[in-house]
Amino acid sequence: MISILCIEDEVDVRTLIVEELTDAGFVVLQASNGREGLDVMVAKWPDIVICDVSMPEMTGTELLAEIQLNHPDLAMTPFIFLTAMADKETRLEGLRAGADDYLLKPVDFDELMAKIEGCVKRIENARKTGRAF
Repeated sequence: MISILCIEDEVDVRTLIVEELTDAGFVVLQASNGREGLDVMVAKWPDIVICDVSMPEMTGTELLAEIQLNHPDLAMTPFIFLTAMADKETRLEGLRAGADDYLLKPVDFDELMAKIEGCVKRIENARKTGRAF
C-alpha cells in the first residue's frame, strides 16, 4: 500500500488533504512543519511527500535540501510542493531544488489526485522492474 506524508502547518488545509487521500485509500502520515516532516520521513519512509513551502522551524525547501544532503536513501522520494505563492520564480526555485511537482493553494483535489496517480504509477513500475525509484 502506498503511504503519503502530508507536511502542512495550516491545520485546516492539512486536514482536508489527509481526508481526501485517506478516502482514496492511501495510508497518510502527517506533520505540521519541516522538522516534524523530517522525523516522520526518517522513521516511516513514505512513498510520496506533499510539502508546504512556507512553514515554521524548517521550510519545505530546507527540508528537501536536508533530505538530499544527509539522507540520500530518501532523496528519490517523489516530492510535491504545496504553496500559496503562485509566481513563476517561486515555482522554478522549488523545481530547481529537486521538487518533482507543484500544487497551488487553494488545493484543487482533482489536480492533487492526478499528480499522486502519476507518482504511484512510477513507483509501481519501479517496484515491478526492481529498479530503485
